[in-house]
Amino acid sequence: MKGTVGELGEFGLIRELTARLTSTPAVKIGPGDDAAVVAAPDRRVVATTDVLIEGRHFRRDWSTAYDVGRKAAAQNLADIAAMGAVPTAVLLALVVPAELPATWPVELMDGIRDECQVAGAAVVGGDVVRGDTITVAVTALGDLRDRTPVTRSGARPGDIVAVAGWLGWSAAGLAVLTRGFRSPRAFVEAHRRPEPPYHAGPAAADLGAHAMTDVSDGLVADLGHIAAASSVDIDVRSADVDVPAQMSDIGQAVGVDPLHWVLTGGEDHAIVAVFPPDVKLPARWRVIGSVTKAGRNPQVTVDGAPWEKSAGWDHFGPEEA
Repeated sequence: MKGTVGELGEFGLIRELTARLTSTPAVKIGPGDDAAVVAAPDRRVVATTDVLIEGRHFRRDWSTAYDVGRKAAAQNLADIAAMGAVPTAVLLALVVPAELPATWPVELMDGIRDECQVAGAAVVGGDVVRGDTITVAVTALGDLRDRTPVTRSGARPGDIVAVAGWLGWSAAGLAVLTRGFRSPRAFVEAHRRPEPPYHAGPAAADLGAHAMTDVSDGLVADLGHIAAASSVDIDVRSADVDVPAQMSDIGQAVGVDPLHWVLTGGEDHAIVAVFPPDVKLPARWRVIGSVTKAGRNPQVTVDGAPWEKSAGWDHFGPEEA
């Protein structure tokens, strides 16, 4: 596709974007009307939204538009799964400069569409407007299918903590990119296109999970949300978290303890859940800690000691968080 977004025009751009979409049985009315209609058999709708801003959450010299689309969809769809729900639909609000090549938003939509297909959802509508900074805002919807939503507030003393998915890979990939390299490729790709274990969320709900969240800001930070909501202490056993040999090699090369990436690195969107101690977990789950006690000052400890370093990402905290 030649030309810019401005040359294509608002409605020309919308036609190009919607022409690339696929649907699912849950979508009763898709793009083209004032609003979409999505089936909600459970009679409850799980909803979440997130925003990516160029220069803050992605860089075009590091990630293609397709990468950004996959990432934007993944971080929202993972939130749906972390409630124990099945993703059904996504809405996209897009801000782009008029001089942006028209291929960029088209490839972005390809990425969002393909990530939705992985999760079993579909893009059902959205909006495009002109602005100075590329901004990608995604809203995702999901269906609980008669499940009780799994919140952050149900953890109990004696429960075990388990994770499904990767931890620290995106942070290691970001460290590689920041230093001007593009390999090891697996870690760079993990930063560009996270791969959340979508099916693990509903499966955890079926297994009786007491609390659950996705790891978007960092394991210690996100477990901290569960601890605070549940008024409990949670202890992580560092020997039980997975630190791949290649991640250790990256850490040695850049002077970073790879355990720091695993404990505080965000954007892998692994699912971490708190289960009853007698649960029989499938192989995809790795037990990494336990809920130790209830308390008025809930905290997350590592190997029994308070974690004194940064716990993870805070949009309004210092840049090094």
